Amino acid sequence: MSQLPISFEDIAAAHGRISAVAQRTPVLTSRMANVLTGAQVFFKCENFQRSGSFKFRGAYNALLQFNAEQRQRGVVTFSSGNHAQGIALSASLLNMPAVVVMPSDAPAVKISATRAYGAEVILYDRYKEDRAAIGRQLSEERGLTFIPPFDHPHIMAGQGTLAKELIEEVGSLDVLLVPLGGGGLLSGCVTAAKAMQPNCRVYGVEPQAGNDGQQSLRSGEIVHISTPDTIADGAQSQYLGVQPFAVIKDKVDDILAVEDAQLIEAMKFYANRMKLVVEPTGCLSAAALFGGQLNLQGKKVGVVISGGNVDLARFASLISM
Repeated sequence: MSQLPISFEDIAAAHGRISAVAQRTPVLTSRMANVLTGAQVFFKCENFQRSGSFKFRGAYNALLQFNAEQRQRGVVTFSSGNHAQGIALSASLLNMPAVVVMPSDAPAVKISATRAYGAEVILYDRYKEDRAAIGRQLSEERGLTFIPPFDHPHIMAGQGTLAKELIEEVGSLDVLLVPLGGGGLLSGCVTAAKAMQPNCRVYGVEPQAGNDGQQSLRSGEIVHISTPDTIADGAQSQYLGVQPFAVIKDKVDDILAVEDAQLIEAMKFYANRMKLVVEPTGCLSAAALFGGQLNLQGKKVGVVISGGNVDLARFASLISM
């Protein structure tokens, strides 16, 4: 078997690298969640992370490893929002220029926050233009270092630090539920979880409308799809990254898919029962928790809340449905 892109040692090194700046986010419990599932549930709240999502972890880990010339020239990336903000904030903290390619229909709150952190935002049409091609062109023209949102070992290792923290805090887990878009978060978390708790079953969760990860795991190769129509804007990726997929195929137990209606119910649960503002993508794991696809009776379950970056008007409209 060929060597995988990241190891637990990479995650531990990333944790040491970012721990002075990244938040060690809280782990919350809910009596009602335990009652509804028959499980003991622990929610890792990355909606309280700097820049509002787990993406800061990987972004800061990646940018910290730039050399002096790379820092002077700056970074370029593409993102629908959370990676954009993570890169923009990290670059600002490191006094580094940042250019972010974002879809024109990305949530306004994510575009404005990325600009507020000091990044130059370049908008594109996600249905007609190739964001990766735009990013590569900017990299070549301006001498910027390209850091993709998920298909990079430094990104993957940084994201895995949240699972390391969760298990350090609550001890052994029987099940870990992780949102899935391009695979950076899932590949990092499963690497950490399987190293610390080999018997922990790890599941990725993605929107049913964009279940390319599920199809890919079933077929054994990366499946490409059209841009999915889902409220989970952070999981509108059309395919998994090559490096995350190598890890996912090797270590993940299964990938589950949930409907948008389940995401809305999870948003309502977080708001009503836990007083949390969670974006739709951040609700993927809770939708699976409550969705009945898994028998969680008597299990100890970790649930990753990946982010809370949602326009408040949009949030209000969704939870009032």
